[in-house]
Amino acid sequence: MKAKAPRPSERRGSRMRLPRRERGARGGPSLGPPIQNTRRGQVARRTKETDVEVDLRLEPGEARIATGIPFFDHMLEQISRHGGMALTVRAKGDLQVDAHHTVEDVGIGIGEALKQAVADKVGLARYGHAVVPLDEALVEAVVDLSGRPHLTFNAKLPSGKKFIGAYDVDLTQDFLQALVNHARICLHVNVRYGRNLHHVVEAIFKATARALRAATAREAGAGVPSTKGLL
Repeated sequence: MKAKAPRPSERRGSRMRLPRRERGARGGPSLGPPIQNTRRGQVARRTKETDVEVDLRLEPGEARIATGIPFFDHMLEQISRHGGMALTVRAKGDLQVDAHHTVEDVGIGIGEALKQAVADKVGLARYGHAVVPLDEALVEAVVDLSGRPHLTFNAKLPSGKKFIGAYDVDLTQDFLQALVNHARICLHVNVRYGRNLHHVVEAIFKATARALRAATAREAGAGVPSTKGLL
């Protein structure tokens, strides 16, 4: 009986080739997907009330914002510019009912994207503090990337006027609460004083952005910024 020819993997000097998806960059076996710290978060959230997409990168970049609420768009641009982050937000919501669902769900989306972007928090400053003036208004914001959601919102907004364009100023706290809950961060906002409602609300967003920028900054040679070793 004629002997069977040896299979390629049995020939002397031959190598069994792994499928492309199982080979590493140099042809060796891969030990899993490469570890990447992209400092980026991407979220798509769709409900019966809203359709929200967020792309957030923790590096200076362009703001591409479209929520259907012009003043809110302007505030999210402040988060991008003063937070040192490239931010894309596309939102369609039931604005014929109210802006609440849209603003809150955008806060949820940005919070979830931020949580992805900071990942395990290795090498991050963790804490951020900012005091921001806008003419007669002055606002303080303090951030802790603690992994425990908490919002303290001390803001006695000027009485009389409730809307800035189509934006209900009460939604500012709802936006921040949604962001905090889903980013799992601690945020304290203190409006020290202010007369003009536009100035006060804008200073709230700018101060929060500057505090986030400080908290998410890298610190050379640092590990997880906690004695527990985990946040």
